[in-house]
Amino acid sequence: MSKQAIIVRGGWEGHQPEAATEMFLPHLERHGYAWEIHDSPAVYADADRMATADLVVQCVTMSTIERDQVLGLRAAIEAGTGFAGWHGGIADSYRASDDYLHLMGAQFAHHPGKHPDERQGEQSDNYIPHRIEMLPAAADHPITAGIDSFDLVTEQYWVLTDGLLDVLATTTLPARPWDPWHQPHTCPAVWTRRWGAGRIFACTPGHRVEVLENPNVRTIIERGMLWASR
Repeated sequence: MSKQAIIVRGGWEGHQPEAATEMFLPHLERHGYAWEIHDSPAVYADADRMATADLVVQCVTMSTIERDQVLGLRAAIEAGTGFAGWHGGIADSYRASDDYLHLMGAQFAHHPGKHPDERQGEQSDNYIPHRIEMLPAAADHPITAGIDSFDLVTEQYWVLTDGLLDVLATTTLPARPWDPWHQPHTCPAVWTRRWGAGRIFACTPGHRVEVLENPNVRTIIERGMLWASR
């Protein structure tokens, strides 16, 4: 019997939820998953369907979620369903849901932009050079083994977190002359989290398809989905 994956996508279109998730469907197929796609979190409230899911891949930025839906998601993960995603699709979803924020233990807060004089009112205003630093724990973890620290030019996520993440990689946001904060700040960039019998995986790089095509980012996400799965 094939494994079962549920893909939930939607929210802000700037993160290309359709194109981004389509990138990873062949990977899931190669590893024996049958998948179905949903354009809202309504499926989370279907306890019978969620009980059969080995993995949920979510790519929904902002948007809203009903209480029965988020409680259904939490219950499924607690029972062993894996939960995986990248960038705003998992770390900036359902901002108004305290139940979702508690589940994730992490929430996007900011992505510093270029110097104000260089901004043109485009997404690229927030594309800045930065480094994804692999931690010692990453060296022999199945998600990150063999991947060294690497550089990107894209959004650099400032993430608010609790203390229960297992962090594999970080990124340090500088304090530049025009920034209102006064010292560099280091945030998780790749992490896992345990919730009951379930596993959660999140990767903050992945703003658009061109970032997901970076070999390091793509490999981390592909491995992360498999790691999280039941």
